[in-house]
Amino acid sequence: MSDPADWTNEAELRLLEQAIRIAPHEGWTGRMTRLAGRAAGFSEGETELLLPRGPADLAALFSRRHDARALLLLQTVDPQALKIRERIGRAVEARIDAAGDDEAAALRWAGFLALPPNLALGGQLAWESADVLWRWAGDTATDENHYSKRALLAGILSGALAIRLNAGRGGAVRFAERRIGDVMRFERWKAASGFRPSELLSAAAGALGRMRYGRAERPTP
Repeated sequence: MSDPADWTNEAELRLLEQAIRIAPHEGWTGRMTRLAGRAAGFSEGETELLLPRGPADLAALFSRRHDARALLLLQTVDPQALKIRERIGRAVEARIDAAGDDEAAALRWAGFLALPPNLALGGQLAWESADVLWRWAGDTATDENHYSKRALLAGILSGALAIRLNAGRGGAVRFAERRIGDVMRFERWKAASGFRPSELLSAAAGALGRMRYGRAERPTP
């Protein structure tokens, strides 16, 4: 008896392949999802069962496809032989190259994620991609650095991918190099100064609290 998970994975792959073919001229839409399902040999009900959120589910599959492809491109690279800045640079290049292989569909995908209702999904997918790349780079942080590293890299990835799709690979790589350089300088300063983002947030929250409730917090004479 076949594993239902295997069937689902294969069905999603078939749907995604058709979506990549159709999206460049149809857009990343509900209609595109239905057309992809039909082209993959599924009924409308089966397509809805596999993709309950329609194009949003396809957008997630598309991003994760490129995450997996980036790891394949990085298979021959030993991250331990590189400085951390070089690791992240190579990882970003692999990720934008993975998306560039589906450039026409990726342009429509990026436009879909730029719509206000889809901004949260776009942020989630950028975070996932950053997490995949940091893990490849050997990051084992479990404290607040775990989150700050991924947030920073998600921003770099989003910007680099937008440049790659609109202006070419060279500009995207130069953008990523500059941004990674900025982050590394910040990290060196943070380490030297003992700065912790959580402390800044706590201080800010305390200041806001005093501004809002200052009278109540003053000790009674």
